[in-house]
Amino acid sequence: MAINSPEGTRDLLPDEAKFWAHFRDTAFGIFARYGYQPIETPLFEQTDLFVRGIGQATDVVSKEMFTAISGENFKRVMEGGTIKAKSRLSLRPEGTAGVVRAVVQHDLVPQGAAPAKLMYAGPMFRAERPQKGRQRMFNQVGIECLGAEDPSVDAEGIIMLMRFYAAIGVPMDATRLLVNSMGCEQCRPKYREAVREYMNAHAEHMCEECMRRAEINPLRAFDCKNPGCAEVMEGAPKISDYLCDDCREHYQAVKTYLDGAGISYIEDPTLVRGLDYYTRTVFEVQVDQGMGSQNAIGGGGRYDKLAEEVGGRPTPGFGFALGYERCALAIQAAGQAFPSAQHCDIFVACVDDSVRAEAFSLVQACRDAGVTAEMDHQHRSLKSQFKLADKVGSRMVAVLGPDELAAGEVKVRNMSTHHERLVKLDQAKALLAQFGGEPFGGAHASIEDVFAGEE
Repeated sequence: MAINSPEGTRDLLPDEAKFWAHFRDTAFGIFARYGYQPIETPLFEQTDLFVRGIGQATDVVSKEMFTAISGENFKRVMEGGTIKAKSRLSLRPEGTAGVVRAVVQHDLVPQGAAPAKLMYAGPMFRAERPQKGRQRMFNQVGIECLGAEDPSVDAEGIIMLMRFYAAIGVPMDATRLLVNSMGCEQCRPKYREAVREYMNAHAEHMCEECMRRAEINPLRAFDCKNPGCAEVMEGAPKISDYLCDDCREHYQAVKTYLDGAGISYIEDPTLVRGLDYYTRTVFEVQVDQGMGSQNAIGGGGRYDKLAEEVGGRPTPGFGFALGYERCALAIQAAGQAFPSAQHCDIFVACVDDSVRAEAFSLVQACRDAGVTAEMDHQHRSLKSQFKLADKVGSRMVAVLGPDELAAGEVKVRNMSTHHERLVKLDQAKALLAQFGGEPFGGAHASIEDVFAGEE
């Protein structure tokens, strides 16, 4: 029986893999304008990092994390033994906790230093029920800014994300930005207690899971997908009525910055996001089409206490993450297709096998000069080679046969215009040798210049 990819995962085939690279590079290019630098963290971390950082009451920690365990430790558990904390590992379900851990561990924000602005991209893992827009292994792009608590950081991040969505092709007219404030450690406890009391008063209409959450973090009930719970929570107390003066001023400043940048948003007092580390600003970007029930394509917020939770000094933070797969669905729903991964500047075709060695040499000379070049490796007929050249999207075909080789020439066809010309082989190779890997298209020459000849 054939072995397929694990449930909840999928292969990024060449066209989509190329688009993912473009997606990531576009994000990094835009984020770099705002001062963000790349960081890479491990795919797995100590489990305690996520328990302490994300929160035990979240679905991510309580239900969805994949545990990574060595064969030796698995045997130890099966024999009734225990595993040391440093050996209890989990695949990362999100990127923020790992980046904050790295900032703390390597002291990237010493006292009085400028904020650390970091960006990342890569796979995340959650043991969820696979469905459209929700995979067990998925790709995210994200940023984290640690060391600054000013609301301009929050607004800057939101603006930056919306600029990226527009650049990558997400239809902005079908996109909505939701914003809210979660308060801080001064005002949120009173609000949480008010929500808990409200839930207890309506317990007969709430699911068991929500009532369990009520004792740990009642704000999680706002995320419940049970229709009955959602209806009850519509009447729950609003955080806006409980914000302290500092949080209210911070939230107002964020909105003022967004207004000044022309960013449209909707205030949603029920927006809490899915992780416990958020304080003050939270936001989410949603789309209307192509997502099934999973309509969020990105979001984030402020987490001013997370560094302390993972053992660091008090360090305010702000960040967001966006899911590649969900953005791709939104882009496809707008009628855009992934560009083809196939690309070829010149295809060298052989009339017969007597010229294969010279054709091979010409192909290598093109590649060494920074030109994408291909040739046939299956001894096809000349007609079939032209079909192959067309399939790989070659701009030109260079035909080499015994007669051309004897005359020291190669016949070049432009695949768009079908015009043909003869080119001196030694001159073309000499010009190719001048570039030594420098890509064409700059100030020096183009592939057409190299293979210019008589029409």
